[in-house]
Amino acid sequence: MPTDVLAPLLDLPGVAEAVARARASVDGVLWDRGVRAKVANVVAASRVRGAWASAAIDGAEVRPDALVSGDALDGSPIGRVVAAALAVQAEIPRQVELVDRAPLQVLSHLHAIASVGFVPDDERGRLRTTETVDDPLVLRDPPSASDASRRMTSLASTLTRPTSAPALVVAGVAHAEVAVTRPFGWGSGLVARATTRLVLASRGVDPDGVTVPEAGLFAAGRSAYSEALRAYATGTPDGVARWLVLHADTVRVGADESRRILAALG
Repeated sequence: MPTDVLAPLLDLPGVAEAVARARASVDGVLWDRGVRAKVANVVAASRVRGAWASAAIDGAEVRPDALVSGDALDGSPIGRVVAAALAVQAEIPRQVELVDRAPLQVLSHLHAIASVGFVPDDERGRLRTTETVDDPLVLRDPPSASDASRRMTSLASTLTRPTSAPALVVAGVAHAEVAVTRPFGWGSGLVARATTRLVLASRGVDPDGVTVPEAGLFAAGRSAYSEALRAYATGTPDGVARWLVLHADTVRVGADESRRILAALG
């Protein structure tokens, strides 16, 4: 029988408590009558807000109103990253049913969409074959291309096996593995942040994508995000726990963002 490698992670220091807080916040939003009455509008706004935050984390920060109006999509380097983040968000709902069965296919598909105009067409959706990677979070020292390929294969195997670990732990590991491994030459961060939404949706935590986990990451700050990913990359119990706690906390804050969206909708 395959070993459940994810289940023990819940026992790491602080992880169970952080996951419980995050799940309670998400459940509170999903059961909020105001949110349920305007769920389509909240989901649409969540995707836009998520795209804005994900792009901003990579250094492509624009005024939120410019994104809503479309003025930010001006063909500039920053505008193109924002457009890529929006394209990824738009595609996530169509990949939810597939991610638990063919995760590598989903990650490659999202990269193919995000990387239009950033890499040659024959590199879109393909794992990198060189050691050159875009590194907006300054994680440094990416794994070799061969190690990146091996780790993505291992991640796919892990995601397709049964586990007793909560979805928030599964999402945290998937996110970190893609972010740290940087399997693509460009755009791995956009894809990594999309995995949190995908896993939480596919495993029933936030099936419609009401919450905004990317906003939680933006609120935590790039430094905290980078440091937690570097801690995860050490592979130590404390390092992995540090990342999983931060990830759960950002999901919790992302749930609070949904209430701000509702308030803005009036």
